[in-house]
Amino acid sequence: MPPMPARREQLKDLPVAGAKRVVLAAPRGYCAGVDRAVIAVEKALANYGAPVYVRKQIVHNIHVVTTLEAQGAIFVDEVEEVPEGSTVVFSAHGVSPAVVKGAADRELHAIDATCPLVTKVHREATRFARDNYQILLIGHDGHEEVEGTMGHAPERTILVNSPADVPNIVVDNTDNLVWLSQTTLSVDETMETVRLLRERFPTLQDPPSDDICYATQNRQVAIKKVAEDADLVIVVGSANSSNTVRLVDVALEYGAKAAYRVDYASEIKQEWLEGVSTVGVTSGASVPEVLVQEVLADLAEAGYGDVSTVVTAEEDLMFSLPKELRTDAQGNPDERGLGGRNRKLDWQQG
Repeated sequence: MPPMPARREQLKDLPVAGAKRVVLAAPRGYCAGVDRAVIAVEKALANYGAPVYVRKQIVHNIHVVTTLEAQGAIFVDEVEEVPEGSTVVFSAHGVSPAVVKGAADRELHAIDATCPLVTKVHREATRFARDNYQILLIGHDGHEEVEGTMGHAPERTILVNSPADVPNIVVDNTDNLVWLSQTTLSVDETMETVRLLRERFPTLQDPPSDDICYATQNRQVAIKKVAEDADLVIVVGSANSSNTVRLVDVALEYGAKAAYRVDYASEIKQEWLEGVSTVGVTSGASVPEVLVQEVLADLAEAGYGDVSTVVTAEEDLMFSLPKELRTDAQGNPDERGLGGRNRKLDWQQG
């Protein structure tokens, strides 16, 4: 595993009013879809040998990507960059049918690590387009998941970036109108967008089930609870992780006096801790727990050694690996194939 960046100066244990403490949010960190995708790359490397190519970042976390690169994964933007006949893994965020065709045209051995919850949205988009619905897709322009979903129904989909977009939307037929969403959005903002859409289009239909994934919702609920009493919230995760960025926003909306995102503990600034008694800590759904533990270690050096956990949900969902990876290199069944890593985070022990 690549070393984590070292702090130039150790955080200082400075006095504050009241006792110093850390409140950990749970659930946090890896979700089942991320776990499955990361294992998919690891097992592809084990079964087929390096290099294994990955279209886009397998998940949006710099440490995960760097770690897999050290093991022999090569990350590319498009399948056209992959040598013909090579192995390529599609990221957890999903791809459009055009990308699948491009891989087939190059005779690539393609392994689809798309999160099953994203695949569900793809199937909804395909079905609604087939049934002549206009689809209002709530999501962020340019995000890989949005590009993949729109690629399943390009002629029938209108992207809605935010509530501010609602007044400018033009649809052909309000009778057959349905909304879908990116899986990693803020629950509150998405529901506000839906409310505004329904004011404009009263016949707007809901998807068969909630598109925002369970892990995104659970992490937002947990940080809402933590933020109520936090002087500072630290969210571990990368800047291109939509669900991580939303956790910062949610923490501020629900009472945290300040909230910052860091990839590594070494990015915590001393001035953030000035006058801070209670620090809330969480992490995005693509963040390995080791990064959170590094944050806790650095905070302990600054006097924040009293750690408690707020648990708002239990998670035990695991997804089967892509069928090509359910055996080892010798073709024997792999115990991880039908249940991921079987890992438990510290808040799940006991």
